[in-house]
Amino acid sequence: MNRYDVAIVGGGPGGYTAALYCAQSGLSVLVLEKLGPGGQMATTDEVDNYPGFDTGINGFELAERMRRGAERFGVKTQFSEVKQAYLREAPKRLETGEGTVLARAVILATGAYPRTLGLPREEELRGRGVAYCATCDGMFYRGRTVAVVGGGASAVEDALYLSKLCQKVYLIHRRAAFRASEFQIKKLSESGVVPILESRVTELHGSETLSGVSVESIPSGEKTLLRCDGLFIAVGRIPDTALFRGQVALNSEGYFLADESTRTEIPGVFAVGDAREKPLRQIVTAAADGAVAAHFAGQFLLESSDIK
Repeated sequence: MNRYDVAIVGGGPGGYTAALYCAQSGLSVLVLEKLGPGGQMATTDEVDNYPGFDTGINGFELAERMRRGAERFGVKTQFSEVKQAYLREAPKRLETGEGTVLARAVILATGAYPRTLGLPREEELRGRGVAYCATCDGMFYRGRTVAVVGGGASAVEDALYLSKLCQKVYLIHRRAAFRASEFQIKKLSESGVVPILESRVTELHGSETLSGVSVESIPSGEKTLLRCDGLFIAVGRIPDTALFRGQVALNSEGYFLADESTRTEIPGVFAVGDAREKPLRQIVTAAADGAVAAHFAGQFLLESSDIK
């Protein structure tokens, strides 16, 4: 049975930053990752908005650098999935595919993944015209034509952001009106973004890269081919928190409820990165969460009664 001061569930930027800072404080740290380092970041072809890389960096390479940087200070990585968690025990217990892990503090860095449209070839064209983060990938479409799918505040914000970079932006929504604030709607009307309401994307076109999409009018069923170089899908994200439902408080969308200290309501349990309720989800904000969580986890361990 393995015992650590801190166990971190998830090996994305938040998880490995927390691991690095905890290890530098002299704590024993285990990162539990079910797939590979980096999470969603590792699937990004080019990261151009992470400080320190003036020409950008491949997401997988950045993930590997984060892992190696943490392991340089003694962090252990175990590639296995957490099957059960007992976070109110002392020490806290995680049951994984490789056995039981005990830890005095746990940092949850499980991340979130974008909702997809479920269209044929959507995964195939991901990173080759299909994208899920306008602020991450928008600059690759500077001066080109793109479409955004979605009707909520995030979709409208993405369309407004892209309108400053792209020659033309379409905003496709299946309802008759956007679900955004009046201020956002006003800005949208002034931005030059072309709204396509009561419509849905039904097909993706292009061989090696996206060249256009089929858009179907919901009232009439009529389909048109919309030529575009990029399709940004903004129909929500799904936090990877289901395992902890009933133990750690979640908001209505399933995100961990943790304030800017990253503390959850369970002493010694912290939540960081995209799985935490927060206004902005970026690599840099996940990394910042990790550093904050490491600080408060260390503080918790110093103050806890079971410290030896």
